[in-house]
Amino acid sequence: METRELRYFVAVAEELHFGRAARRLGMAQPPLSRAIQQLERRLGATLLERDSHGVTLTGAGTVLLREGRAALDAVDAAEQRTRRAAAGTAGLVLVTKAGATGELLAKLLDAYAAEPGSVPVEILLCRPGEQEGLLRTGRADVALLHRPFDATSGFDTEELGTEGQLLLLPAGHPGSTRPHVLMSEIDDLADLPMPRWPRHDGTYPDGPGPEVLDATQLFQLITLGRIRAILPESVRTQLTGAIVAVPILDAPRVTTVIAWPPQSRSRPLAALIQTATRL
Repeated sequence: METRELRYFVAVAEELHFGRAARRLGMAQPPLSRAIQQLERRLGATLLERDSHGVTLTGAGTVLLREGRAALDAVDAAEQRTRRAAAGTAGLVLVTKAGATGELLAKLLDAYAAEPGSVPVEILLCRPGEQEGLLRTGRADVALLHRPFDATSGFDTEELGTEGQLLLLPAGHPGSTRPHVLMSEIDDLADLPMPRWPRHDGTYPDGPGPEVLDATQLFQLITLGRIRAILPESVRTQLTGAIVAVPILDAPRVTTVIAWPPQSRSRPLAALIQTATRL
C-alpha cells in the first residue's frame, strides 16, 4: 500500500462520509471513491459498507484504521526526525502538558543536566491530550503522560509516581470547608459545573460547563466561582489562596509515566529515562 492510499482511507474512516473526507483531503469525491475501491480490490477485503444511511466500517476496515493510523504516524515521525537531523538539531525534545508535573520536571532536568554526556533538552508545552500525538508524529522524543487520562498504547513507558486527586473549589464556597469528599458527593454541586476540555479533534463535548483550553483559564474560572475541577494532588504548588483543594477519598489514582517510541535507539534518551526512574 502507498501512504497516499492510507491517508485517503483514514480520512474516510474517520469522517464516515466520502464528501467530508474529500473536502478534508482537498480533492474531488469521485477519485477518492475510486481509490478506496482499488484499495479494497488489492486487499481482497471490504473495508467500508455503503448504503443510503451513510458509511460504516467493517471488521477489516476497523483493523486497517488502527494499523493505518500507526503507519502514518510512523511515516510522519520519520520525516520530522530526519528534518531535525538534517538541520543539525542536537538534543532532545520533551513534551508535557502545560501546568502539569512542574516540580517533577524541574528535578528531572536538573538531575539529567548533571549527568556526563547529557544533551540540551527542549521543553514543548502543550494542551491536555496533545502529548500523545506530538510523540507519535516525531515532534517530540519523549513525553510525560498521565494515566488514566492519556493513552500510552504503542509506547514504552516507565512509571514515575502515583498520586490522588483533589476537588478544586473557589474560596468561600460551602464545600471548601470540608476535610474530604467522595466522588458521589461531587455531583451534588449543581451550582458549579465541570469544565469542558477539547477532544483530540478540537471539538468539545456537550455540557453546561464553559470551554477550557489550558490551566490558566481553568484557575481563573474557578476563582470567579464559575466551575469546579478535579486535578491531581501535585497541582497544589500552583494554587493561590482564591482556590481551595479538597481531597477526594475514592478518586482514581493518577500515575505519571515517562513514555517514548519503542523503536528509539538514542543514548541521550536512554540516559534521560534512567535519570527519571532514579528520581
